[in-house]
Amino acid sequence: MRRGRTLIFVLLIVIIAVVVGFVAIRQFLSTSTEAEQPVFVEVYVAGQNIPQGEGITEAALTTITIPQANVAAVMYTRDELSLLISKVAKYPLDQGVVITESMVGDGTTAIPISGPQWASLIPAGMTAISIPTDRLSLAAYAVNDGAHVNINACFLFVDIDPTFQSVLPNLTAVLTGTGFAAEGSLPVLSLGVAASGASQGRLELDPSLQQPYYLIPSETQRPRMVCQMLLQDVIVMKVGNFPSDPTANLTSPEAVAAADQQAQQAPAAVAPDLVTLLVSPQDSITLSYLIHTDAELMLTLRNPSDTARQATEASTLQFLLSQYNIPVPAKLPYSLDPYTTGFGNLNLVLPNDVTTVPPQ
Repeated sequence: MRRGRTLIFVLLIVIIAVVVGFVAIRQFLSTSTEAEQPVFVEVYVAGQNIPQGEGITEAALTTITIPQANVAAVMYTRDELSLLISKVAKYPLDQGVVITESMVGDGTTAIPISGPQWASLIPAGMTAISIPTDRLSLAAYAVNDGAHVNINACFLFVDIDPTFQSVLPNLTAVLTGTGFAAEGSLPVLSLGVAASGASQGRLELDPSLQQPYYLIPSETQRPRMVCQMLLQDVIVMKVGNFPSDPTANLTSPEAVAAADQQAQQAPAAVAPDLVTLLVSPQDSITLSYLIHTDAELMLTLRNPSDTARQATEASTLQFLLSQYNIPVPAKLPYSLDPYTTGFGNLNLVLPNDVTTVPPQ
């Protein structure tokens, strides 16, 4: 009898263990199946063709469902509809294109924009201006589209006559006044001026002979140079020329492939001779003045994440001597042989300027 009761008790334990194990395994399999199912998110795409400059409306949008792992931060999900409705298309958006933050910009009204497509890339309150440049002023072509740069400018100053607005020294002339030019001749009734061609000098007294003598300059006036950093953290819109087609899409893969094919078919690439900058209207006026006064402009490349502004001092000959402790050479009774009268690269034209082309 005891043996039968023990057998029944063991069978009950086995049955209970089997039931508990079956329930646990089923629950585990159900949880694993739910965990393996991917989570999908709805993102907005263009439900129709949206022209450049047109406002984004809910009627022009539709959604597609993609796995959450494929959703980028620049996409607009269904929860961000209010952020997308207030935007304006920077580029023509084809139907079915996933809309990202770089494709739209701030705007209050849906005003169609005419003109070139890249005009939409100019931030509000800014303007684009092109300045001449070369390999040296582009930091050996390290400056490229989208770069952040500082702009240095160098000027040459000369003394001028305030009235004539001409460079000093003035030229002298011989003045013939009224009266009798010679005895027995007719009187001279007007003043006569005849240029002598000599530069205006100054009278000095010789300390040894105590005799006055008149000094005239041996050459024209030497200009005085000063360089200073004028603008900081300026964005480069483009290096070189824009496409001749104002409707060309600068960002589409098709346009990039077509541009690459055209570049390969071109006989020879041409080094860029200008750069387009995004500046404020006032700075654009300043740059226009500098260009037409032949000021030397140079772009210095900076880290795009560095937004700090630095206070700089203008560089002059006096500043260099004092700041860097450069002594003025003394007049010695000996010198070097062979002697030199200057540097051969003062014109700042490098040997490879004609043939070097930046990478495309």
